[in-house]
Amino acid sequence: MIELITFLILVGVGYFIGNRREQKHYEDIKRREKQTLHIPIMSWGAKQDLPYAHEAEMFVGSVVVANDYFKTISASLRNLVGGRVTVYETLIDRGRREAMLRMKESAIEWGASQVLNVRFETANIAGQSQNGGTGAVEIMVYGTGIR
Repeated sequence: MIELITFLILVGVGYFIGNRREQKHYEDIKRREKQTLHIPIMSWGAKQDLPYAHEAEMFVGSVVVANDYFKTISASLRNLVGGRVTVYETLIDRGRREAMLRMKESAIEWGASQVLNVRFETANIAGQSQNGGTGAVEIMVYGTGIR
């Protein structure tokens, strides 16, 4: 009985605190995205001419995002029946947007007018959790800033 109560408390705490922190993070991301709209992100093909630049530098944005207990349990239940694991989709969305913002903010600080050829990389760095779900994921964004 104590184990069931402990489980329910952990799921409840994970759900409520995790959702609140996720909402706060999304609010912060939206605010920072508005501040960085003036820096365009562009990708160029191999045979296209690049814009002229006085200087160029590589910029990297990286973030590690971990699951909360509720997301891990929810994903484990979804694995039983199949389908989209939306709790992980929001985790990856926040991670991508945060990594992109970190890269853009570094480029703005340097004085970049735009960032070219942006690429994303992801890695499962925390291994597998006890329930078989992903413990944490690193998302890295990199691109060339020019001025």
